Amino acid sequence: MLERVLAFSVRQRWLVLLAAVAAAVAGALSLTKLPSDAVPDVTNVQVQVNAIAPALTPIEIEKQVTFPIETALAGTPGLETTRSFSRNGFAQVTVVFTDRTDIYFARQQVAERLNEAKTNLPPGVELRMGPISTGLGEVYWWSVEYSPPGEGAPVRDGEPGWQKDGSYLTPEGERLTDEFQRTVYLRTVQDWVIRPQMRTVPGIAGADAIGGYVKQYHVQPDPARLIAYGLSFSQLAAAIEANNLSRGAGYIERNGEGYVVRASGRVENLNEIEDIVVATRGAVPVRIKDVAQVALGHELRTGSASVNGREVVLGTALMLIGGNSRTVAAAAGAKINEINQTLPPGIHARTVLNRTQLVDATIHTVATNLAEGALLVILVLFVLLGNFRAAVVTAMVIPITMLLTATGMLQGRLSANLMSARWTSD
Repeated sequence: MLERVLAFSVRQRWLVLLAAVAAAVAGALSLTKLPSDAVPDVTNVQVQVNAIAPALTPIEIEKQVTFPIETALAGTPGLETTRSFSRNGFAQVTVVFTDRTDIYFARQQVAERLNEAKTNLPPGVELRMGPISTGLGEVYWWSVEYSPPGEGAPVRDGEPGWQKDGSYLTPEGERLTDEFQRTVYLRTVQDWVIRPQMRTVPGIAGADAIGGYVKQYHVQPDPARLIAYGLSFSQLAAAIEANNLSRGAGYIERNGEGYVVRASGRVENLNEIEDIVVATRGAVPVRIKDVAQVALGHELRTGSASVNGREVVLGTALMLIGGNSRTVAAAAGAKINEINQTLPPGIHARTVLNRTQLVDATIHTVATNLAEGALLVILVLFVLLGNFRAAVVTAMVIPITMLLTATGMLQGRLSANLMSARWTSD
């Protein structure tokens, strides 16, 4: 059989050459369309369920939250295993499905089971499903930080940005005088300016933040004053809630035009919270500032981030399952450059980690190794055969085979990575 193949190839040498060229051209075209990545994502199909219950201890979380969730998820179609851990006020259940299960079908099944499980959970428990990403989904990191005054940012009094007295003036007119306030503002910029825009990048499943302080307004009542005015904590909370609402009253039609009637009652700063009326005593209003202290605070945090000794806020872009990290990271980097044009003066987002650099370095390494290997094969064949032409013709099997492999990988929807390159070179 082999002799017949060789004889046919010799007789029809131009036909064989044309077929080899056609295969090489098809492989070259496939190689340009083949998605490239650093490493393959071998994570199984899984859905993470996070439960938040700040008032419960780890034992209570395990008995009242984790166990009921695992019980509700038992018997889900395609379910393989479940694992979980319980901490103070927090529980996480990881549901692993078979490899053939579609991730969106799995999340739909989990969401339906969680709706049924909520009836058996304690009041106030908040359930969330994790993003559609894996442990290899962190493809892009950026830091949100201040530019040094006078160096990276101009100093202009009265305009947003750094001031001559060392404070920072926000576009909203708020003056930040200490490091705590400036760090709070960095987190505000990250959560309300950068993250919403990063979520619009194709292939991004979510954007997380690390560091900084989540801004809060803290009302700290004085028990002695509350007793003196005959008030309770619940009355104080109810007054704040009732005075932080906007009301709508339809519209008034006049002269063929409709005028919307509404009352804006949203508080926007500390002074407005202090002026909220809690009750009246002898026709004299009792305000929040009479019975409590109002100050800028922050949510309890469990971590921080710093760059070169300066505290910053880190952002992380998570890639959708099945995405190409090279293209997604490149799109995230382009989006950060676009967002930087809209940030307040003196604040910028700087790239910390870009998966594109890793992928490009991997491609360069693989291409160098394949080229050196081909030259080494030609040299060995030349020494053994004593004919340079025969050595080159024999060595041409390597690139043609690689191009044919690229065609098969493109049809099989496989990415070019370190594992596939190793298999090709072998």
